[in-house]
Amino acid sequence: MARSSPAQAELAQERLPRAALNRENLRQTFALARYIRPYRARFFSGLTTLFISAALGLAFPLLAGSLIDSALHPGVATVPLLGALSLNQVALLLAASVTMQALASFNSALSFNRVGQSALADLRRDCYGRLISLPMAFFAQRRVGELTSRISTDVAQIEGALIDALPQICRQTVFLLGGITMIALTSGRLTAVMLGTLPLLIAAAVFFGRRLRGFARETQDQLAATNTIVEETLQAIASVKAFANESFELGRYERANARVLAAALSAARWRAVFVAFFIVALFGGIVIVLWFGAGLLQSGGISPGQLTRFVLYTTFVAGAMGQAAELFSQLQKTVGATQRVRELLREPTEIAVGSPDAPDAAAGPTPARLRGEVAFEAVSFRYPSRPDVAVLHDITLNARAGERIALVGPSGAGKSTLTALLLRFYAPESGRLLLDGRDARDYPLHWLRGQMAIVPQDVLLFGGTIAENIVYGRPGADDAAIREAARLANADEFISGFPEGYATLVGDRGIQLSGGQRQRIAIARAILKDPAILILDEATSSLDSESERLVQVALERLMAGRTTFIVAHRLATIRTADRIAVLEAGRVVELGNHAELSAKPDGLYRRLSSLQFGQTEQLAADGGMIPP
Repeated sequence: MARSSPAQAELAQERLPRAALNRENLRQTFALARYIRPYRARFFSGLTTLFISAALGLAFPLLAGSLIDSALHPGVATVPLLGALSLNQVALLLAASVTMQALASFNSALSFNRVGQSALADLRRDCYGRLISLPMAFFAQRRVGELTSRISTDVAQIEGALIDALPQICRQTVFLLGGITMIALTSGRLTAVMLGTLPLLIAAAVFFGRRLRGFARETQDQLAATNTIVEETLQAIASVKAFANESFELGRYERANARVLAAALSAARWRAVFVAFFIVALFGGIVIVLWFGAGLLQSGGISPGQLTRFVLYTTFVAGAMGQAAELFSQLQKTVGATQRVRELLREPTEIAVGSPDAPDAAAGPTPARLRGEVAFEAVSFRYPSRPDVAVLHDITLNARAGERIALVGPSGAGKSTLTALLLRFYAPESGRLLLDGRDARDYPLHWLRGQMAIVPQDVLLFGGTIAENIVYGRPGADDAAIREAARLANADEFISGFPEGYATLVGDRGIQLSGGQRQRIAIARAILKDPAILILDEATSSLDSESERLVQVALERLMAGRTTFIVAHRLATIRTADRIAVLEAGRVVELGNHAELSAKPDGLYRRLSSLQFGQTEQLAADGGMIPP
């Protein structure tokens, strides 16, 4: 999977929906605090030093004012709780305060980062573990991008809140409340003047903030549209060049880019107006406070140190209020991200029937290996995402151990659905699936799938080495077993021909290999797994003749001694099947071997063959194929 750039991550963060900060949403957010519990000692250590650092920060204006008064009136300046101090004593105390504040801030930042990163690593692990244990019905109704966003964007938002926003909220709260208290104690009249200038600033911040967020959202939307064009163009670059449409794509991107520019310039104009207004309002308020304070200073109503102290505390209060809107917005996005993560963690997983998580599971020992007897008994099924469409109707089909059963029929007849039920991706709506005469639900799910292997039509390889893709069939297998599986799959020769051999990287989704090579690696993976039941889902339908021959030989080796279900396979394989089940509209309409079904004058099997080859007599032609 391609990695997102920092710009894309920032875009995703900006587009996160915000949630209301009501009691229920906050309760759900704090429910994730259980991930902090294992690290609570370090968390409270960081929280304690954070408040110490903030308190020492509040002491800075107090000591700075006393320093000025000590310089102007030696022996007169006093420090609360410490009494009259000399200039050098105040300076030494100020330096000690700054040093202690730096040490406390260091411990606080380090503690919050360690706790946050450790807790979020646990959260990511649980999210991923829950995600891959969810049933197929869950994935059928959601997009991959949405699900990966739960682990990337949403958890990143929680990370930012835990490591940055939470400490900032605590720090700025101390600065705001402590600053207001200290300026009120310093001069009540100056405090009244200062507070009189705040409503205008707050109103301006709210008004411009809403406008700027709207423009920012529009800019991000337009930028997302340009990113979509880039992604589509690069994914289909071969088609772009084949149709000589570089100019067309460039024009499409330029038009989208122009819309981004227009939105960004509109936002820039409003931001410039806001900056100009804020400067006038902020510095105008400071001028008013300084003018009034200078009058008090002139009349002896306040000392120079007190005025300095007042101005510094005012900047603390203004800074805390200035960050309030941003922190509130981040908190809203964090609550929204937490809701989506919690929804994922609450999703019911596939229950491994027979395991300790399922106390109602049927009793009975799990055998070392399945014999491979399969029986569908009056099975009907509808996909959860399409409950109004019945896919299978009262299917009854048996396979003896080691038998080859071919499934053929028109598209949508239910062939792949039968194999999905066999793998227990879904459960039958009615009827039963029996394995070795025992209900499939009585087996532990993980163990049961370990008894099966599938070779699909479109093989999706992981982006590692060839050896890593083969060993996926049996993690932990040694190199000799990997090579033997590749040899039996007719893959060792082409693998050994690569300069790096089994350490060759296959590329994203196996793009560095041909279709036939990918198929043989998938077969080697299945051979290494040594399943009791094998599913071949159109495993050679898209290969050239030579690749098909090599793959067919490998498949014959793989199918030997295993119960095999062959979905819409090449005629050469279907003709060797013990029985062929012909499906139509979710029902088994014909069942027999190749000779029996070919002899039926009006049978669907014969008709499908006739449609493909043009006449019934050509059914026996080598290289033919039953349409899916």
